[in-house]
Amino acid sequence: MDDSAAMNKKETILSIKNLVMDFAIGHSSKGNVMRAVNDVSFDLNKGEALAIVGESGSGKSTGARILTRIYKETAGKISFKGKPLADYVSENGALEYARQVQMIFQDPFGSLNPVHTIHHHVARPLLIHKRATKRDVSQKVYELLELVGLSPAVETAQKYPHELSGGQRQRVAIARAIAVDPEVILADEPISMLDVSVRLGILNLMADLKDKHGIAFMYITHDIATARYFAEKTAVMYVGHMVEWGHSDSVTQNPQHPYSKLLLSAVPEVGRRGKRELSVKKGDIPLWKPSSVGCPYASRCPVATEVCTQEMPEATEVQAGHFARCHHL
Repeated sequence: MDDSAAMNKKETILSIKNLVMDFAIGHSSKGNVMRAVNDVSFDLNKGEALAIVGESGSGKSTGARILTRIYKETAGKISFKGKPLADYVSENGALEYARQVQMIFQDPFGSLNPVHTIHHHVARPLLIHKRATKRDVSQKVYELLELVGLSPAVETAQKYPHELSGGQRQRVAIARAIAVDPEVILADEPISMLDVSVRLGILNLMADLKDKHGIAFMYITHDIATARYFAEKTAVMYVGHMVEWGHSDSVTQNPQHPYSKLLLSAVPEVGRRGKRELSVKKGDIPLWKPSSVGCPYASRCPVATEVCTQEMPEATEVQAGHFARCHHL
């Protein structure tokens, strides 16, 4: 590999191969199982963002919870810094892995304890992970609050979560996440509960952290427009399956899978008037099981044929680095 190629090659921090997650339905797991994630593979690279796009129930958040070890995967391989995740945790400890893989939740108010000040929320991870001492923790808290745009920091630190706006609370959540110098941040719909007027500010803050601090982001969203704005790569998920993935510009400008086209057709356009017909059939979203066959989107797909209900389509490279699963490509 020449020097230029070496410089362009990104360091892979987290690697997921053929990930599967099953959940028991009801009180018995015998034969009554839903498959929330099926055969999902992707890499998170240093200083890059991967957007996971899809509607509710597509398995986006489940994948993030597996990576934070809230859930234990049913099958598949997860590697962290080139080692199997179980080996890395065994050698370095669960606390060290938790330090390096942080999560930002959808509801900034629900993720903050209402009886504690902002100072407490940011100081606690600093002390737990020994990134500060009791003597200098306040100064580090103020520096973090300034970094995420919350100033005057001393005044903000004395407030309680209910005294801040939604955007300010999400900035606190980001400050808490980056306090421990993470390698990866899993951002689970971090702007969906915020006013439209403040969403861009949060995205720009995360982009700044990605570019200047080399943090790898997994950005979970139902808004494919913001995926293109923030993330270098995009993966579209439907019913636990990755149906299309690749460079964000390619996926959003030249979508190949009917579901990706549907998501993009639903994005509002400035200056457009009147109703727009969406290319989709009325059909139920399937409850996917290990025994299910065919393409998961077949019941709603306007171009589906008999083969779509019988066989899962293979991944097709439609252009360099851009893949889709569809029988009709």
